[in-house]
Amino acid sequence: MIVDTWLYGELARFGGNPKERVFANCKVALPEGSRLRDLLDVLGMRTEERGITFINGQLSAMPGLQPDLDHPLQDGDRVAFFHLRSMWPFQYRHGVTMIQEMQKAIIETDQMGLHHAYSKDQPTS
Repeated sequence: MIVDTWLYGELARFGGNPKERVFANCKVALPEGSRLRDLLDVLGMRTEERGITFINGQLSAMPGLQPDLDHPLQDGDRVAFFHLRSMWPFQYRHGVTMIQEMQKAIIETDQMGLHHAYSKDQPTS
């Protein structure tokens, strides 16, 4: 299967050009049954390096909350990874569509996934 992968900011270097720092788009071949963690492995990216993540336009992760590692991927999925320094305006967070794993994680967190500041040392879920 092929996953349409978009990498923004510092993460663009994982798209094949180690000097790229703006964006990269690559088609990643994965075996059927692969999960998001498998995509990260193929890219050589540690999960802690990514910030906001979307799968098919649905929020799947953000700094300090990454419940999507075992999310199954399908042929043709589009995954967008944003660097930790990429900001997502607070007002757009309300009402965003999310994958099921993210919806569950948001409900179960004390702060419902809302932070005013993030720490580099903050563990991911």
